[in-house]
Amino acid sequence: MAHGASSPVVTGPVLGIDAGGTHTDAVLCGPEGVLAAAKAPTNHEDLPSSVRAALAGLRAALRQRGDGGEALLEQTGRVGLGSTLAVNALVQHRADKVGLALSSGPGLDPRRFAIGDHVCVAPGGLDHRGVEVSPLKTDGLEAALRRWKEEGVAAVACVGKFSPRNPAHEQALASVAAAAGLPAVSGHTLSGQLNFPRRIATAYYNAAVRRILGNFLDAVEQELAREGVRAPVFLLKADGGALPAAAARREPVQSILSGPAASVMGVSALHAAVADDDAALLLDIGGTTTDIALYAHGSPALDRDGMRIDGRRTLVRALATLSIGVGGDSRLTPREDGGIDVGPLRDGPACAFGGRFPTLLDALNVDARQAGRPCAGNAAASLTAVAALAAGLGLSPEETARRAVEDALARIAAAATELLERVNSRPVYTLAALKGLRALAPRRAWLVGGPAAMLRPLLAAPLGMPVECPPHADVANAVGAALALPTATLDVYAAITSDSRRRLLRAPSLDICEPLPRDASLASVAARACDLLRDAMLRDAPDTEPAVEVLEADEFATLEDGRGSRDLRVCCQAVPRIARMMGE
Repeated sequence: MAHGASSPVVTGPVLGIDAGGTHTDAVLCGPEGVLAAAKAPTNHEDLPSSVRAALAGLRAALRQRGDGGEALLEQTGRVGLGSTLAVNALVQHRADKVGLALSSGPGLDPRRFAIGDHVCVAPGGLDHRGVEVSPLKTDGLEAALRRWKEEGVAAVACVGKFSPRNPAHEQALASVAAAAGLPAVSGHTLSGQLNFPRRIATAYYNAAVRRILGNFLDAVEQELAREGVRAPVFLLKADGGALPAAAARREPVQSILSGPAASVMGVSALHAAVADDDAALLLDIGGTTTDIALYAHGSPALDRDGMRIDGRRTLVRALATLSIGVGGDSRLTPREDGGIDVGPLRDGPACAFGGRFPTLLDALNVDARQAGRPCAGNAAASLTAVAALAAGLGLSPEETARRAVEDALARIAAAATELLERVNSRPVYTLAALKGLRALAPRRAWLVGGPAAMLRPLLAAPLGMPVECPPHADVANAVGAALALPTATLDVYAAITSDSRRRLLRAPSLDICEPLPRDASLASVAARACDLLRDAMLRDAPDTEPAVEVLEADEFATLEDGRGSRDLRVCCQAVPRIARMMGE
């Protein structure tokens, strides 16, 4: 995937910015490779200030090139963003309050799948073909909306059973919410798939972070304009693709887990050898967490069940990843048995960089100093901090550091095993092709992140495989954000009765319903689906060149009112690609 023949080559500067849990990284990439990179501490209370500092550092790095490189920033042709803002807001319960407006329909009570404290079920429903079986009644919703506004609800998620087959009820619910002065998200606009509980979760979380992500994009675009960068902006998605800013404002749920995706796509861009591996591990060890992912035949492995948020599955396509609270800034905590726990608490930077408490990075410094390997930051400060911790345990600083490093390595290896077992428990799907593959058996691990160089020689034994760091491993996430190209999927449904009384094509997420010609076939529906997806992507990003392919195309014979009919379903996608840098 990284360097395939269909991947376009970078022809001018592209900018990548990744706002991680500890640092905000910025890189400028060109045809010859990474032109400059910079890091700044992430201020979670003011992410735009972190972006401003990273851009200032990037401009300074370009200035130091001494070849007029500073002017390259204004020549940027595309900006890619990755951010933990949305997931942090959800984890810290700082996302917007959301009201759920549901239509009941046949089957289980929708309240069984509800999220939050503000839920209203409106009587009325559709059957599995999208035919209304009972009219929608919104009197109760109108009263609920008045109450919700007083209770601080900021947005409404509207979801009805079988609405991808007929969005009329969701559209009616959204109209009532809009009339009450509350912005609404309709589930069918986010996914054309049928799965009522997951559509509820998808719409709910999209509504919860839409204002937050919109404000972030506004602020970043202002900072870019201040630096003279007026290129189109894209936000990294959970599946490793890019979403144009206009689409990201509508569907911010797509970017909630973009952090792990950024590192996966960064390694794909930085090292062609990834494409040669039948299977490989990816470990991104940052300041706060370690994110683990998998490659299969050069393409990232997907979580086939959809992104999980707070224990709930959504219909958002995401990479198969696992995160644990082990990072370079993870605080060291003694155990009663004499061991040292690493993380999950982070309480500022490592002592090597001015922090107050010893962290994993400080332990790595002490271990590296004893072994004669390079250290990071102020190694003397690390030794002093670890020695103070060791004194309370009756141990030497070196032994304390060793125990801490061993704990971190064991936890990382256990997490890698857990992810591999989870993925291999079912057929493996990849971003490049939604088809089952045999079980994965990685033979190599790729390591990125700030502490990558220090951990690389230590991880091979616990993982049982060689460990390599690609070039620019410390800013791989920003490289991934810069070079990931737009991706999207589209589900299209068609119903054709034998007497031709009903011939309709629906693309729910695009709010399209159109008649089919009399000679419609599965092939013609698939071709129309590809055209619709390509047109939708070009509306949001006119300069992109999406390569669209059909992933699934199925036709079913059905019986309706004694007459034969056909149901057709097509799923297509814009082929995932990474822009290539010829110098890498």
